[in-house]
Amino acid sequence: MRSHRRSRLLAPLMLAPLIAGCFASGGGDDSGDGGGGDGSRLRVALAFPPAEGLSPYGADATLLSRLAVTEGLTALDANGSAAPALAESWRRDGDKTWEFTLRDATFQDGGEVTPAAVADSLTHATDAKPAPAALAGVTLSAKAQGERVVRITTAEPDPVLPLRLSSPSLAVLSAGAYDKSGRVDPVGTATGPFELTKVNGATSASLDRFDDYWGGRAQASGIDARFIADGTARANALRTGELDIAEAIPVAQAATLDEETRRDTATTRTTSLLFNASSGVFKDAGLRAAARAAVDTSVFAEDVYEGYADPGAGVYGPAVTWAEGKRTEPVGRAAAKKADGDTITLATYDNRPELPEVAQVVKQQLEKAGFKVQLTVREYSRLEGDALAGKFDAFVLARNTLVDTGDPVAVLASDYTCDGGYNVAQLCDKDVDAAVAKAEQSADTAKRQDAAMAAEARVLGSDAVVPLVHQRIITGVGSSVQGVILDPYERTLVGTGTRR
Repeated sequence: MRSHRRSRLLAPLMLAPLIAGCFASGGGDDSGDGGGGDGSRLRVALAFPPAEGLSPYGADATLLSRLAVTEGLTALDANGSAAPALAESWRRDGDKTWEFTLRDATFQDGGEVTPAAVADSLTHATDAKPAPAALAGVTLSAKAQGERVVRITTAEPDPVLPLRLSSPSLAVLSAGAYDKSGRVDPVGTATGPFELTKVNGATSASLDRFDDYWGGRAQASGIDARFIADGTARANALRTGELDIAEAIPVAQAATLDEETRRDTATTRTTSLLFNASSGVFKDAGLRAAARAAVDTSVFAEDVYEGYADPGAGVYGPAVTWAEGKRTEPVGRAAAKKADGDTITLATYDNRPELPEVAQVVKQQLEKAGFKVQLTVREYSRLEGDALAGKFDAFVLARNTLVDTGDPVAVLASDYTCDGGYNVAQLCDKDVDAAVAKAEQSADTAKRQDAAMAAEARVLGSDAVVPLVHQRIITGVGSSVQGVILDPYERTLVGTGTRR
C-alpha cells in the first residue's frame, strides 16, 4: 500500500477568473464600525467538529477560515483569482521565484507580521507531516528580503503560486503557534478579525474581536461557535432563535425555515461515488465499469436534494462556468463485467445529512446490479482515516473541488494521482498521472483549463469516480443578521461586516 498524505493579481502573470459568482469580502472594504459600539456576539453553528485539534494543515483549516480566525498571504476573490490578503502585492521574478510585499499587520499575540515571521510560518507548513493539501507535489522555500518582502522559490516553476498561497492550510501564524513536537496552536496566534480564546474539544469554541485587525474593527464583538453535526439540530436551533447563523442546512429542513432566513448558494462542491481502485472488488476496472453503469445519477438532484443541486456532469460542476464548454467524453474506459454477488463495503458520513440518503440509493442501485452491499455511516472525523487508508470499497464524498487552492488542477492531483494526499479512490493510473502532470505545467489560463478537462476525461475514464450531483449550499441566517458571506468556495462565512 503506498503512503497517503492529506490532500494535497497584482502580478505580471494574472490568472483569469475560474468561476463566476459574487460574494461579500471579509477584508477591509467590509470594515467594521470604526470604533463605535461593542456590537453583539454572533452565535454560529458549523457542521463539522474539529478532527485534528484545529491544526491548519488538514481538514480543520476551513473551520478557522470560516470563523475569520486565519489568513494567508493571498485570498480568492469572487471570480476565483488571487487577491491581496496579508500580501498587498506580488510579482514574479523568473520561472521559480515570486516576491510578496506585505501590508502592515499584527498577530493576535501582539507581534508584527514581518517577512521573517511569514517565512517561518510557511517553512513550518512545508515541514508538516502529512503535508497540507495545497503543497501536494510542491517544494518551496521562503526567505525574508528586507523589511517588507517575502521571497518564495519553488523547486519547479509554479504558475499558480499566488492561488496556492490562498489556501486555508497555508495560514500565517506567529512563532507562538508552533512547539517542538510539531503541534500547531491557532489560539491567539493568527491574524484574522476574530481571535480564538477557548476551544472546548469538538463541542464549541469562543472567539473575541481582534481590535488591531489590519482590515478594520469587526462589527460583532465576538463569536460563540458550536460544532453541531446533526443538520436537523442546526436548523431547529436557528428556527428557535438559539443561533444567528447555521451552515449547511439539510435540504429536508429548508422548507421549515422562513424564506428570509434561507440562503442558497451555488458552490464548487460535487458529491461523488468513489471506488477503491487499488484493492478489493473494485481493483477490477471491469467491475468498476459495471458499478458505474448501475448508478442512475438522474435521481439525486431532484429527489434527494429536492432541487438544491444539479445532476453530476463531471469533477467540476456548473459553478465552474468555463468547464461545460470544454468537457470531453471519458477516455480509456474498460468494458463492464457482470457482478456476481460480490460483497462490497460502502461508506459515508452524516455531517451532511443528505449523504446517508444518497448512499442508501446507491446501495439499492448496486444491489440491483448484482452486488451485495454493506453500508457504514459515521461522523466524518471517525471515518476519514479509514477512508484514506482504503478500508472501504466505495465511498460517497461531498468535495469542494476548488477549496484547497482555487486551481482546478489541484483537486485532480490530490484526489486521483498515485501520490495524491486525498486519494480516497486509491487510484494509481499512469495515464491519469501523465495528464495531470501536463496540466500542472500549463501557465496560460485557457491552456491550463483545456489540460484540466483532458485530465478530467482520463479520471472519469478510470471509473474510479462517478459524479452524482453538484451542490447548492443552504445557509440559515437569522432575520436580524447582516453581512454573512455566501462563498461558493466555502472558505469564509463571517467577516468584519457580519453583525446582528
